[in-house]
Amino acid sequence: MPGTGRFAPSPSGELHVGNLRTAALAWLTARSTSRAFLLRIEDLDEQRSRPEHTERQIADLRAIGLDWDHEPVWQSTRLSEYRAALEKLAAAGHTYECYCTRKEIREAQSAPHGNVGRYPGTCRDLTAAQRAERRDRGRPPAIRLRGQDAERSWEDLVMGRRTGVVDDVVLCRWDGALAYNLAVVVDDVWQKVDQVVRGDDLADQTATQIMLTELLSGGAPSYGHVPLVVNAAGQRLAKRDGAVTLADLAATGVTPADVVMMLLGSFGDAVDPAARTLRDALPGFDLQKLPGGSFPFEPPGVR
Repeated sequence: MPGTGRFAPSPSGELHVGNLRTAALAWLTARSTSRAFLLRIEDLDEQRSRPEHTERQIADLRAIGLDWDHEPVWQSTRLSEYRAALEKLAAAGHTYECYCTRKEIREAQSAPHGNVGRYPGTCRDLTAAQRAERRDRGRPPAIRLRGQDAERSWEDLVMGRRTGVVDDVVLCRWDGALAYNLAVVVDDVWQKVDQVVRGDDLADQTATQIMLTELLSGGAPSYGHVPLVVNAAGQRLAKRDGAVTLADLAATGVTPADVVMMLLGSFGDAVDPAARTLRDALPGFDLQKLPGGSFPFEPPGVR
């Protein structure tokens, strides 16, 4: 039976063309497969999240033609559910306390044979006495997933067969703040999300999220990791690159309809070339025909 897709932005700023492209692809993939489509606001980062950013993001998504089936869910309203999931994982022995500082982790990763980008497992097998000694020093622990360097494979809708190593990610920071990797899985299980289309910069987190989904008694969704939009230098697009949001582009005379046409052009054979709106592109849409490689975007006036 058709299930559910979603787009889950963080309200730390306005959406730029790269974000809008990913959102459009997630919407097209869900709608073309008769799925529901949900909007989730990932506002766990209290220091960066702003209500005005959420309002602007919702307006921009509607401006390019996206809709969703229920009212958006704010992660900040679901903290008790995330803590309950954390307690379930801890009770089953799937977590452990970590006392490492960021500096210590960087040093361990840079050492010979270090796992660059992944937690080196320093605190994974501490004894009770060693944990007590660290607590006595006044260092509060973060809570990590006990990944055990397990592997998980999935058939990516864009990248094909992939295999990744589960990372011992932080589930709860030392200050009690709950982490993205826990919240996103709890919400996907709760909302019965069975299709996730997102940027390929998140592909490395997929194995970890699949394992977390299994531990929380959910079925892992299908994943499609789409290439990012980049600037003229081939770097990931960012607001510092100039007119890259709908508001900034509007100031240069570029309308939302113009942006939609640009997005459709970037989808190549995945859409009908006669399409002029995202809804026009639904018949025959095929994510697997999306062009490979990053999509370059040069804001108006940039040379």
